[in-house]
Amino acid sequence: MDFTKIFFLIFHFILLSFVCSVHGRLYDYPNVPRFRALSQISLPPSPAPEGAPETNNGKNSNDSAAIFNVLSYGAVGDGVTDDTQAFKMAWDAACQVDSAIVLVPYHYSFMIQSTIFTGPCKSGLVFQIEGTIMPPDGPDSWPKGVSKRQWLVFYRIDGMSMQGGGLIDGKGEKWWNLPCKPHKGINGKTVAGPCDSPVAIRFFMSSNLTVQGLKIKNSPFFHFRFDSCHDVHIDSLYIKAPSLSPNTDGIHIENTNDVTIQNSIIYNGDDCISIGAGCFNVDIRNMTCGPSHGISIGSLGIRNSRACVSNITVTDSTIKHSDNGVRIKTWQGGFGAVSKVTFNNIKMENVRNPIILDQYYCNNNNKSCANQTSAVYISDVIYSNIKGTYDVRSPPMRLACSDSVPCTNLTFVDVELYPAQGQKIIEPYCWNAYGDLRSLTIPPVFCLLEGKPQSLPSNDVDQC
Repeated sequence: MDFTKIFFLIFHFILLSFVCSVHGRLYDYPNVPRFRALSQISLPPSPAPEGAPETNNGKNSNDSAAIFNVLSYGAVGDGVTDDTQAFKMAWDAACQVDSAIVLVPYHYSFMIQSTIFTGPCKSGLVFQIEGTIMPPDGPDSWPKGVSKRQWLVFYRIDGMSMQGGGLIDGKGEKWWNLPCKPHKGINGKTVAGPCDSPVAIRFFMSSNLTVQGLKIKNSPFFHFRFDSCHDVHIDSLYIKAPSLSPNTDGIHIENTNDVTIQNSIIYNGDDCISIGAGCFNVDIRNMTCGPSHGISIGSLGIRNSRACVSNITVTDSTIKHSDNGVRIKTWQGGFGAVSKVTFNNIKMENVRNPIILDQYYCNNNNKSCANQTSAVYISDVIYSNIKGTYDVRSPPMRLACSDSVPCTNLTFVDVELYPAQGQKIIEPYCWNAYGDLRSLTIPPVFCLLEGKPQSLPSNDVDQC
């Protein structure tokens, strides 16, 4: 009997010890050095778990997408540390996956050096910017040996969306203050010296692009530039730079077609939107522009070059407190053609040159440009329902066409422009401009020539 009791006590003692040991192993992890060391280890890059792009409030919108968060690839996001490599690694990984998302998360600021993000990539790639991205602060901080003409370049991309509620901060002030910039010199004259300044975001040889919902400010040069692209959709952007910041075009397109730009606000130191050579099928609508230099086609034909632009529509927009409204500008000596352009339903608020067609454009550091006989041929331009006020320092309409290559088939319908100050209405200016007044304009464009000129530059037009 005593033996049985002794055996029973020993058995319970062993069982109790085992349970305590297990219990200790299960919960004995706080304040252990090996766990504290984990925060000091840089884990190897790996894709984030499958999920969806996070918005500012962290909610998911697409459960089938794989997220490649730049923080998972070593980005710090303190606005000082160079996070370029982390962005490139996240991009390279996402590029290989269908419907991937490169996530720039909220509450972080990332400094990135000049970088090219290269395709082709799998379809459905999204570059989701919820935080802030910025370049090095000024030309002195730019890496030596690296081009100062571009910052972030997306090359040979097909089917990408750049979007989000974040901010792209170009940190352009130190670039604008270079002595070579026009507004820094005496009477606007430039000073010799290095002058290259980077475009903030450039898409090159890419297609099926969407850029939407972003805020971008203070680019050193153009904010967005699209070269040799097609099928581009731009929506709901907010672009901001000071009115005296030089060459800070909001959106510039060149050799690019099938473009829509809409529902955006741009105020800056140059053109809100500029359309270069080789562009066609461009639809611009519901834009608020200014202070700025307006919406421009050109400049075209610089250094005797060929320029072809056609099927451009600008409609349902407001331009305010700007040097220009809707403008076509070409250099003497160029060739090619601008045709099938419509400016419709545009509201002007205190704009210096609401309607300007200038075939004598000369932006040559205050040096005169030599007279040349050849010019880009401009025809089939409609100005319809353009109303508002103009700055009385310039005529409300200026149609300065080439001596040898007149503008033809310019049509005016329901144009009403009144002086923003005073009661004196300034007469429009015309030179070698032919067209038709479909209704009475205010002020009347009596200087517009009727019919067609005796000769037209058919050879140059054929080259488009």
